[in-house]
Amino acid sequence: MSGGGDGNSALGRKTFTRSKSHFADRVTADGRDGWPVEAGRYRLVVSRACPWASRAVISRRLLGLEGSLSLAIADPIQDDRSWRFTLDPDGRDPVLGIRHLSEAYEKREPDAPGGVSVPAVVDVPSGRLVTNDYQRITLDLATEWTALHRPGAPDLYPEARRDEIDAVMAEVYEDVNNGVYRAGFATGQAEYEEACAGVFRRLDLIASRLAGQRYLVGETITEADIRLFTTLVRFDAVYHGHFKCNRWKLAENQVLWAYARDLFQTPGFGDTVDFDHIKRHYYQVHTGINPTRIVPLGPDLSGWLTPHHRQELGGRPFGDGTPPGPVRAGEEVPAQGRP
Repeated sequence: MSGGGDGNSALGRKTFTRSKSHFADRVTADGRDGWPVEAGRYRLVVSRACPWASRAVISRRLLGLEGSLSLAIADPIQDDRSWRFTLDPDGRDPVLGIRHLSEAYEKREPDAPGGVSVPAVVDVPSGRLVTNDYQRITLDLATEWTALHRPGAPDLYPEARRDEIDAVMAEVYEDVNNGVYRAGFATGQAEYEEACAGVFRRLDLIASRLAGQRYLVGETITEADIRLFTTLVRFDAVYHGHFKCNRWKLAENQVLWAYARDLFQTPGFGDTVDFDHIKRHYYQVHTGINPTRIVPLGPDLSGWLTPHHRQELGGRPFGDGTPPGPVRAGEEVPAQGRP
């Protein structure tokens, strides 16, 4: 998710097209792109508001990479230089020593196209951006960082299921993950209606799929569930109202609401979600579609902690593995951001 500057006021005034990640280097076990997996070398920069970045936060926690890949959390409200570290003392990231993520981008390539986006992986010794490829980062955490996974880490991208996982993720991305943005930033009625209809058509199909199985692919949590969850958890809080995806609320769909609550209550999911950051970012930053910057009081978020009964469908959340341990000190979601 990129932002900052005049681009936010232009949202809803020109056709929305998601930019491809300009920096697509990979951090791999063999270091073939020049970036070998190495404990402590890299810093993951995220916003808790951003669904694309939230995928990486969840994956990092499920895989137990907290001690190997440090985490920087940007302010959900951007300025004209985009993501900034005003949540940290003196407004600087304590590891990278910078005030804005754009400084790491500029060290890699001055005046690079595509804006400043999260998630981003930064090389700590050089202070240079390594990658902002949000589609690839989590897959590499699951498959290339295995030497640093915690004991009992789940297999989030099992080789035998990858074709099915990829197919499901492609449909979810096109119609749901990105579809809500195409609806929210539409410039005309027909454009909006097409995108919005696509969102709910896909959600109906997903609900049918999940009516008889606990997870999207197989009997364990996979990358596909992570990618769907980060959109569903934002649905009623921002996409239903702010993006006009309001044919029904998530809480009105029995299957998807239970599925989302099941994941939310699974260690590694809900304990990474900050509803305060989510709501303030969308409503205060997207001035092109919310010029007053007013943040709504609702919806009531207490339902996220109610029983879901999805365990009756069977399934093993972590397969042969175990849940992640407690959240590390300093990475807790503040009380005002929880349901």
